Amino acid sequence: MFTGIIEELGRIEVIDPAGDDVRLTVHGPLVTSDASRGDSIAVNGVCLTVTDLGEAGDSASPARFTADVMPETLTHSSLGALTPGSPVNLERAVRVDARLGGHIVQGHVDGVGTIADRTPGDRWEVVRVSIPVALARYVVDKGSITLDGVSLTVSGVGTDWLEVSLIPETLARTTLGTAAVGSPVNVEVDVLAKYVEKLVGGTR
Repeated sequence: MFTGIIEELGRIEVIDPAGDDVRLTVHGPLVTSDASRGDSIAVNGVCLTVTDLGEAGDSASPARFTADVMPETLTHSSLGALTPGSPVNLERAVRVDARLGGHIVQGHVDGVGTIADRTPGDRWEVVRVSIPVALARYVVDKGSITLDGVSLTVSGVGTDWLEVSLIPETLARTTLGTAAVGSPVNVEVDVLAKYVEKLVGGTR
């Protein structure tokens, strides 16, 4: 489980195709500082399992980790569009004794949205994201949404779009600060909404 509070802006170092899946090597000195094989790290909001740390001979200070990305994840997230050098939002799994600064994030992407518009303010920006219509029913004004792993508050919502207001901290420390119009973003809706729908007889 994650909180959507990005710890580090990492970088894709290597993309190694392996049949219909890929192995990603990601540079992230902070998230690897106490990582072990088998740990979970969210990459742009996608929960991945660490399969290796560092390179041969540098395990004392790895600064990078490797993870396998399965076809299902490549199909239903934006990870398949990454290239070497791409910046990525990184977050370690939350500790049980830590503060929940964002909201409950599973790292299970529900769909891919697209940056539709950016409206700058003095020190902030309103970003509109086009989302699949099937996801819009889980989004409410002033509710929580996760975009590329970042926990955000919804400031506007329509039948196939949502808006968020990005503060200077988010603009400076996450990929959302530089994501151009047309860029894909991973969307994870608030899991509580899906549970409520199921309990009241929804079809999901």
